[in-house]
Amino acid sequence: MKDFVLNSGLRVPAVGFGTYNPQKQDMTELITRALRLGYRFLDTASLYETERNVGEAIRKTGVARKDIIIESKLWYDEMGYQGAKEAIDRSLARIGTDYLDLMLIHWPRATGKSDEDWKTLDLETWRAMEEAVKVGKVREIGCSNFLPHHLENLLLHADVKPAVDQLELHIGYTQEAAVEYCKQHGIQVISWGSLGRGRMDKYVGTEYVKELAEKYGKSEKQIFLRFLVQGNIIAIAKATSEEHMRSNIEIFDFSLTEEEMWFLQCMPETAWMGEHPDFAIPAKHSNPDQ
Repeated sequence: MKDFVLNSGLRVPAVGFGTYNPQKQDMTELITRALRLGYRFLDTASLYETERNVGEAIRKTGVARKDIIIESKLWYDEMGYQGAKEAIDRSLARIGTDYLDLMLIHWPRATGKSDEDWKTLDLETWRAMEEAVKVGKVREIGCSNFLPHHLENLLLHADVKPAVDQLELHIGYTQEAAVEYCKQHGIQVISWGSLGRGRMDKYVGTEYVKELAEKYGKSEKQIFLRFLVQGNIIAIAKATSEEHMRSNIEIFDFSLTEEEMWFLQCMPETAWMGEHPDFAIPAKHSNPDQ
């Protein structure tokens, strides 16, 4: 599988396995299956309530910890200097690991906070994360759902530049301004919702995607993932069947043409989650620490 190299030199596989699980499937089994099929980048978060499953699956497979990239995220109610320090320790304990490869701020602000409040909160959180890097608890730190004005606050005031920014990105929602800002500042973009959030049939250009799938002998989902990776974006993909897990990483034996990439980049906006980081936040899960 192709790797992407972060600004620090850390190598991250081009396709990661997503562990967000609103259907409450047996995530330990699914992650175990993904690892056995060759996935080496696991995306989790305290919000997802799957950190324990990640640790259990790694121990079950026996894959060496050094060969796996684990990314987690702290939620907005875990932010602040002390809150972030405690959140990182909780994530480490849940997974059962000595370090995280990537730790992200999951959401840039709590809805209703004034501008100065969220900027200060982000910087306090970031300071705790920088300290976690210094003591070896985290290898690299980054952001999730941060737009250019959120990132600018960190770049102007923080000591360590974000290594990554994870954004909702897929055909029909390409967030050109945020992606371009990240590329200009050497921040690696990672996608979530990479497969269009299960709404491929709603796309205005769905017939074109089907034509590309037929042309290359691939599935529509593989076209979605190839579009992202070919655009230098690391793609997080979820799957529950072994067939789909395997197909999601079988996207490196073909390339879309420049014209096809342009066409897909300019598709009408479709399948956006509908929650903007400045105006709304997703619902919080319980995630007990026991």
